[in-house]
Amino acid sequence: MSDNKNVKEGRISAHNKAKIIAAAEKEFALQGYKGTRLQQVADRAKLPKTNVLYYFHSKEGLYLAVLEQILSLWNSAFDQATVEDDPAEVLARYIAEKMEISRTKPEASKIFALEIINGAPNLNKFFRDQHIDWMDSRVGLLQTWIDQGKINTPDPYYLLFNIWACSQHYADFSAQITELKGQAMEKQDFTEATKALIHLILTGCELTIPAEYS
Repeated sequence: MSDNKNVKEGRISAHNKAKIIAAAEKEFALQGYKGTRLQQVADRAKLPKTNVLYYFHSKEGLYLAVLEQILSLWNSAFDQATVEDDPAEVLARYIAEKMEISRTKPEASKIFALEIINGAPNLNKFFRDQHIDWMDSRVGLLQTWIDQGKINTPDPYYLLFNIWACSQHYADFSAQITELKGQAMEKQDFTEATKALIHLILTGCELTIPAEYS
């Protein structure tokens, strides 16, 4: 009986945490870290503020949980890519994944952008080290492909920076895109934009575009 109770309590806890983090993403994206109040998050989650404090202890604790989820969200097949893989397939898939996140999780991109624009004051050492370790490994992979003549690009850092800048633009500057296009982008618009970005990046690297993205 106690096992069933523990399972039920675990599900309730997971459900409440998910609701709170989802609400926090909305508030942090709209208000920024400094402008967000825990009561606003609780109201959006439709839970008592005491629940927020019970699970996350403080605004900082909640914000770090949101950042952790964002970094986890950005995990992709690119993380496990090796030198034996096809660079065109790997990069096309990575770009498509980044674009899909911009379409489905724009708040996550905006929160991270605001954090970085403000000098990353809330990224603790663990997150910084994790981010740097990931970057070092992926730059090493790209540099190996460059050295092997599989990909033509002058600098692996700039290649990744350009992929991030272009794909995350669709989330971070969605209001500008809507204003300039006269309407918000729909799923089909993202599909076309994804193919256009893959074409731009891969052609610039002298790679053949995979059939599914051509």
